[in-house]
Amino acid sequence: MDLKYFDVHSHVSFKDYDADRGAVIQRMREQRVGTITVGVDYETSVEAVAFANQHDGFYATIGLHPTDTTIESFDSEKFSSLAAQPKVVGVGECGLDYFRMEGDFETEKKRQVGDFEKQIAFALEHDLPLMLHCRPTKGSMDAYIDVLELLRGKGARGNVHFFVGDTGIARQFYDLGFTTSFTGVLTFTHDYDEVVRMAPLDMLLTETDSPYVAPVPHRGERNEPSNVLHVVSAIARIRGADEEHIRAQILENTKRVFAI
Repeated sequence: MDLKYFDVHSHVSFKDYDADRGAVIQRMREQRVGTITVGVDYETSVEAVAFANQHDGFYATIGLHPTDTTIESFDSEKFSSLAAQPKVVGVGECGLDYFRMEGDFETEKKRQVGDFEKQIAFALEHDLPLMLHCRPTKGSMDAYIDVLELLRGKGARGNVHFFVGDTGIARQFYDLGFTTSFTGVLTFTHDYDEVVRMAPLDMLLTETDSPYVAPVPHRGERNEPSNVLHVVSAIARIRGADEEHIRAQILENTKRVFAI
């Protein structure tokens, strides 16, 4: 498929789409939208890879989300066979999530850091970019600060998914060569306008995080990758730029970061 738009982070292989997945894919084809379907543990990583292998314009990342499961630990040996698949374009979503910490903070943080460090090493070993999930405690940048510290000096590359940091945090990620991706949140809040305006255009990506956070005019509905068009429009509006220019550059950014 000749792609025009790209959603770098979705979960189309999740059960949320079981009833009408074919229609969702058809709408993507009509709009020439590609996507990366993202694993959050070993089982969903296997499903994401299988799904990507079946569909043109779909790719996959494999990894362990910091908080979706506290039972599974990252097993490099198990994930290695998946990393060899040609449609696997990244490792994650992985990182640190302090937003809803349960139990002792330091114990949970140590668990998350351990799994994240394993995935940084795994990404470097397999020459793959990271798909970062970072969620700080409310009113703080703590998870971002810790992730940046763990990344410095490692030589890793990748993208910060669903970026909600400030301009200072964004600049630090750009300095490390990491892009930031934005969601439909841009269509109903101005909280991240300053970051979107200051970001180098070649460091911006678009995503939906489907099935979550549907953009205006679909608020309250299940999200889907074809809605990434609204994110591109929002970035163009915020930057006061030509939408076609923004669209084309973001597509090139995606191809560069994920070798698509």
